[in-house]
Amino acid sequence: MRKIKILFICHGNICRSTMAQYVLQHMVEQEGIAWQFYIDSAATSYEEIGNPVHPGTRNKLNLEGIYCGNHRARRMTKQDYEYFDYIIGMDTANKKNIMRIIGRDKDNKVYKLLTFANDSADIADPWYTGNFDITYSDVVRGCRGFLEYLQQKS
Repeated sequence: MRKIKILFICHGNICRSTMAQYVLQHMVEQEGIAWQFYIDSAATSYEEIGNPVHPGTRNKLNLEGIYCGNHRARRMTKQDYEYFDYIIGMDTANKKNIMRIIGRDKDNKVYKLLTFANDSADIADPWYTGNFDITYSDVVRGCRGFLEYLQQKS
C-alpha cells in the first residue's frame, strides 16, 4: 500500500507546521496506522532555514506527551508539490505563498488546516502571539478533522 504523504506549511517552519507534523504523527501512532503515512513540514520563507523547532512548540508538545523530534526548518520547493498528496498551510498567507511557490494547484492538493475542522479561520502564529496553547488546540482540531476526512474518503 502506498503511503499518504502530507506536508504541513507555515511561514518559518519552526512553530505551527512542526507542531502539526508531530501532532498528526502522534495521532496516527495512537491509532496504529502510522505505517500508512509520511508526514513532514516546511516553510514558505527563508528566514528560519536550518533552525530547530521553536522552544515554545517543543515545550507544549512535551507537556502534551507528544514526541518532538529534531526537525530543522526547510523551505518548500516546487518539487514538493509532485511528491506530497496533501500540502496543508496554517493560514491564508501561507496558502497564498504556497501558490507562489508551486504556480498552480492542478491536482487540488493545497488546503488550510482548519478547513478540515469546518472552520475558515487561520491558526494564529505563536511566534507573534506567544500563545502556544491556543495554537496547539487549533492544530489538534485541524488534525482530527483531517484524519476524519481521510477515513470518510477511503
